[in-house]
This record gives sequence, C-alpha cells and structure tokens, in this order.
Amino acid sequence: MSCIFCDIAAGRVEGRIVYEDEMCIAFADINPVAPVHLLLIPRQHMDNILLAAEKFPEILAHIAQTAPRLAEQFDLADDGFRIVVNTRDNGGQTVNHLHWHIIGGRFMKWPPG
Repeated sequence: MSCIFCDIAAGRVEGRIVYEDEMCIAFADINPVAPVHLLLIPRQHMDNILLAAEKFPEILAHIAQTAPRLAEQFDLADDGFRIVVNTRDNGGQTVNHLHWHIIGGRFMKWPPG
C-alpha cells in the first residue's frame, strides 16, 4: 500500500520540509488554508489517532511537544493558531496517515465546518 506521507518522510517524494527529527517530520501543506499551514506527521505509518494513542503514546507525546515549537518558529504563538487532527471519513481525513495541521497567520473562525 502506497502512502504519500510515508514517501515524503522517506525522501521519495519532494515536500517543503520545515522540521524533522527521528520521530516526526513537518512540511508545508500543498493546499494551505492560511498563511502558515504545516503538516506534522509521525515517521512511522499509522492510519489515524485511534490506534496510535494505544500503541504509540511516546510518539504522540513527542509530537505534542514539537507542535508548539513549530508555532514559535513560525511566529504563531503570540497571536494564536489552530491544531487539527482529522480522523476517518466523517472527520475529513483525506490521507490515511496520522497528521496534525498547524494553521495560523490569520484569524480562525468558529465553528470550522
């Protein structure tokens, strides 16, 4: 089974990488909805957050620590930003590899959709 996010993490597909370490990688979304729109993904493939919470808590903790650092790096922390994790079809997940959208640089309306 082919996964575009696994291919980006492995360097087989080009992405505008903004951060990477041994557990995760962040890159610019190709269809941004705000001036800053990053995708933060675990390097290890996992379809969504449902099983990840049970099987990979250390990776989730690491990502939870990395997301605020990215917000600081992209000057989002002072004005605010949004983190979104879509899960399965009704949740709006279009790529079946767990990922966090880090979105900012403009006012976010509520409800989102």
